[in-house]
Amino acid sequence: MQNHKVVSRKEWIDARKEFLNKEKEFTRLRDQLSRERRALPWVKVEKEYIFEGPVGRESLSDLFEERSQLIVYHFMLGPDWKVGCKSCSFWADNFNNIIIHLNHRDVTMLAISRAPLKQIDAFKKRMGWNFKWISSFGSDFNHDYHVSFTPEEMEKGEVYYNYRTDRFPSEEGPGISVFHKDNGGNIFHTYSCYARGLDMLNNAYHYLDLVPKGRDEDGQSYTMEWVRHHDNYDN
Repeated sequence: MQNHKVVSRKEWIDARKEFLNKEKEFTRLRDQLSRERRALPWVKVEKEYIFEGPVGRESLSDLFEERSQLIVYHFMLGPDWKVGCKSCSFWADNFNNIIIHLNHRDVTMLAISRAPLKQIDAFKKRMGWNFKWISSFGSDFNHDYHVSFTPEEMEKGEVYYNYRTDRFPSEEGPGISVFHKDNGGNIFHTYSCYARGLDMLNNAYHYLDLVPKGRDEDGQSYTMEWVRHHDNYDN
C-alpha cells in the first residue's frame, strides 16, 4: 500500500483499458459457466420433508409459494446453538431487500436451519431480518443435503461436504440448494454449492474485491476471522 505505483492519468487509463479486456473475458466466461450450470442434470426429490415455519408445518412443496423455483440458504444454527453462525449472518445481511426482486422472477428464497423455530425467531428478531427462515428440526433435510453431520460422523473425524470427504470443524456447514417444481407438482434438486462456492452470493465481498486492500484477510487464522454479527462490531 505504501509503495504502490503512481502514474499519470493517461497511463492509468491505458492500464485500466488493458485490464478491462480481462474483465470482459471473465464476464463472458461467467455467462458460459451460468449456462452450463443451468444445463446440469436434475434429480427428482422422492423423500417427504416437513418443516416448521411462521404458518405452521410445511412440506418442501409448500415452500415454493406458487412459484416454480426455490432457493434455500442452509444457515448454520444447530439445535443447541445460542446464536447463528456469524459468517452465515454476513451472507444473510444481503437477503432482506433482494427477495422481492427474486419473487418477480418466479423465485422463492428462504433460509433453513436445524434449530427449533423459537430459537430461529429469537435470533432473527435480534438481527432485524424479515426474510422467511424455517426449521428442519427432526427432519433428514439438512443431512440429505450435506450441511449437518451426525455425532458419529464428527467422531470419525471426516464428513462429506462440498462433494468430498474431509475433516470439518463443525457439525453444521453453510450451503445453498436450488429446487424446481414442475406443473405436475414434481420437485427436482437442480444445484447445490458450498464453501467458496458461496462467495459469488455475498455483495459485501464483491465490493471489498474492488478496493486497494481487497478482503484484507491475509495473516488471519482463517479467512472470515474479522467478521462479526452486525450488531457486535463495536463491542
